[in-house]
Amino acid sequence: MLAALVAVGALVTGFAFGANGERIATLFLIYLCAVLSISVFTGGAGITSFGHAAFMGIGAYVSGILTMPKALQVSALPQLPTFLAGHEAGIVAAILAVAAAGLIAGLITGIPIARLGGSSAAIATLALLIIIHVILNGAREITRGSQTFYGVPRLTTLATALIFALAFILIARLFRDTGPGLRLRASRENDVAAQACGVSLFQVRYIGWILSAVLATLAGALYGHFLGAFSPKDFYFDLTFLLIAMLIVGGMLTVTGAIVGTALITAVIQILRLAEGGIDLGFVQIPVIFGLTQLGLGVALLLTIWRRPLGIVGLQELGLRANALVQPAAGEAPAANPSSAGKSLTVSGLSKRFGGLQACDDLTFTIERGKVTGLIGPNGAGKTTLINLICGQLKPDRGTVVIDGEDVTSRAPHLIATAGLGRTFQAIRLFDRMTVLENVTVAALTIEPDLGKARIAAETLLARLELAKDAHRLAGTLAYGERRRLEIARALALRPRYLLLDEPAAGMNPVETEALKTMLDRIRHDFDLGLLVIEHDMHLIMRLCDFIVVINKGQKIAEGAPAAIRSDPKVIEAYIGAAPETEITASTPSTGGVQNETAISTA
Repeated sequence: MLAALVAVGALVTGFAFGANGERIATLFLIYLCAVLSISVFTGGAGITSFGHAAFMGIGAYVSGILTMPKALQVSALPQLPTFLAGHEAGIVAAILAVAAAGLIAGLITGIPIARLGGSSAAIATLALLIIIHVILNGAREITRGSQTFYGVPRLTTLATALIFALAFILIARLFRDTGPGLRLRASRENDVAAQACGVSLFQVRYIGWILSAVLATLAGALYGHFLGAFSPKDFYFDLTFLLIAMLIVGGMLTVTGAIVGTALITAVIQILRLAEGGIDLGFVQIPVIFGLTQLGLGVALLLTIWRRPLGIVGLQELGLRANALVQPAAGEAPAANPSSAGKSLTVSGLSKRFGGLQACDDLTFTIERGKVTGLIGPNGAGKTTLINLICGQLKPDRGTVVIDGEDVTSRAPHLIATAGLGRTFQAIRLFDRMTVLENVTVAALTIEPDLGKARIAAETLLARLELAKDAHRLAGTLAYGERRRLEIARALALRPRYLLLDEPAAGMNPVETEALKTMLDRIRHDFDLGLLVIEHDMHLIMRLCDFIVVINKGQKIAEGAPAAIRSDPKVIEAYIGAAPETEITASTPSTGGVQNETAISTA
């Protein structure tokens, strides 16, 4: 649908308004290719790139040199190196060379940029733009420096630009929903949660950057063959500002937004350029206004950011179809983990200091497969810090984390996730602008690289956790209890051997808490995994857990069965408090029999 709309719009403009209309339509399609190349990375990673105009410059110069007539090349580029001189290649060979140049440029520049995030990465792309601009100006033998580079065959026609634009739309749409595209979008939504799902931030950003660099150089070749003569300033700040404006106005998160923004800004530019030279309306004379085009772009950007922060299109994507859910057969069993006999996650001597604060101090305990271990303690005791140390989000000062005999202490978070460790967060971290199904599929791809199989695994999990009906809703629109269940479903998609839950009952009413307990009991048996549950709800902890670890001020003060913890004086003093009378109803873990309720009383 998107491709059809673009084709119809470009052809109607080209044929309805004569030669000028054809020029405007061709320019629109070239701009669209450039904006889509930026969208692949910026829309996916959430990192604004100011460097893609530089890639366009590389593409324009490479193609221009290779296709320039030999006779003209002698006069225009008399000092051109021998290995570049005298080729006069055809357009197909030139396009292949441009793609290769873009691939090399992307591979080299992507190494530092993919390691950065947020504003640091954006500034790095700005530096890239400046560096390549300086190189293009300095390589006089090849580019004529700041002088006009002329003699480039005008090979970009409306038909050529349309073919490339349609191909770019297809590539951008397909990449968006591939495994790397999904995981890149997950890194945009929440990089910490993405790593917990097994996503390598460097890998997905690197892939997105390389693809976008190749597309940008191809767009630059089209632009160069449209202009016929250009200089490095044509691929600098003005072009960058224009392309970023198009992307932001339409919406940088979707292909539809790139198309709408490019079409709208192209039309606005043409109108403002007419007005810039002065207009006589008969009853009023509008004087010449220099800089009106840039002013108009600036106003459009401000209005969009103010009124529509996600762009005119927002999160809407034309041409998407919802896939039917696969309903698992009744009684279908989850994929089984290897035998849990003698398996455990062991934390030994784990310590972490933040300046003068000892957040964790020589913590040692074990989480056994098939059992629920509770981790309790007062606010600020170091519980969440401990979880972050186990999952690799923080690096310990000393100590080890061993999963089934394998030391994972020094591994990156995404590698610890693949080693069999899933987690949820104290403050829910979902990929809010992705669907429920996409959230779980991102994690499933860590275990099953085939997208189709990963999607089926995700659908099966959603059905088991009663979220199938919401599969195609945006995760950010779910109710609180559903968001908690989705976070657990996403963690289970990793097929973990151990699952760490950070305050899963926080904010829940008693009915929701009871449903959570039932679900966790079912999960630990059905999936044969070890659970570590951090929770302030003592009633839930005492009924759910087989074993409890208590920490206070970063130190372990007690561990044992719920009955032992209930009567431990240190726990009563540090966690339960010294109120005149405190009562907590609890029970030993139930295997289907009657719960053995007891109460704690202190005076």
